[in-house]
Amino acid sequence: MAQAAPAPADALDAFRPRHDFFVGVDSDGCAFDAMEIKHKECFTPNTIKHWRLQAVSSAARETAEFVNLYSTHRGLNRWRALVEVFDLLRERPEPARRHVAVPAGDRLREFITSGRPLSTAGLRAYAAEHPDPELDQALRWTDGVDAAIADMVTGVPPFTGVRETLARAGEQADVMVVSATPVEALEREWGEHGLAELVDLIAGQEMGTKEDHLRHAAVGRYDADRVLLVGDAPGDRAAAETAGVLFYPILPGREDESWRRLHDEALDRFFAGTYAGAYADALAAEFAAVLPSVPPWHEQP
Repeated sequence: MAQAAPAPADALDAFRPRHDFFVGVDSDGCAFDAMEIKHKECFTPNTIKHWRLQAVSSAARETAEFVNLYSTHRGLNRWRALVEVFDLLRERPEPARRHVAVPAGDRLREFITSGRPLSTAGLRAYAAEHPDPELDQALRWTDGVDAAIADMVTGVPPFTGVRETLARAGEQADVMVVSATPVEALEREWGEHGLAELVDLIAGQEMGTKEDHLRHAAVGRYDADRVLLVGDAPGDRAAAETAGVLFYPILPGREDESWRRLHDEALDRFFAGTYAGAYADALAAEFAAVLPSVPPWHEQP
């Protein structure tokens, strides 16, 4: 049965391998088809509401969805993504045309670089020491997002093949959820669909970044070529590269196909020691071609 704890020094450092292999799995957009509903119905409406972007709602929505779903920023921590949305939206003509002041996000940037955990609890503690209206607004925004997710996101199933693949991976590997989602939401979603029993540990945003999760629970405890991170975002790939471990991409828009390939082919290569090299490079190239870095409105004449 999976367990959760609030800090890397607790559950992650206390984690002890049972197998010679380790598989980390991201949650939203990777194991669960939850990215679209969370961002389109929870994050973006609260961004428009709390940051007073109603007059440019169409541009704000397009910008937020590009950042969070359809670009190389996909999967970015919510605070970093929010600042990116502000920056891209400020460059567009709609706010100036309609006399809308897009937030600069300066206080949020200071929080992001403060060394505090990039979680709601981290921001709350930082705001207590550095009171500012922008941080108060950010707390109202994140609380609104979390309330909307708790109310809206239920009954969202895992992608086809996730259950079977996790069960198969668990026969030879220790399996851990590696996510930037709050632990409470992870426990609820993985428990709701009976997947929590297929993983050894659930790590969320309160326990650090995905790189922190890998560094505390896996790096140095397994051979590097016996650690695999499964994810759907460039940030997942970057975390794997920084930690010096392998990465398997779940391709946005081709999730079921990606899980089938992991189950039928990639896991065998991973356990046999033939995953790294040409095979992993081909998967990485395929993944890099899926998500653009340039917004579509920049490409318009």
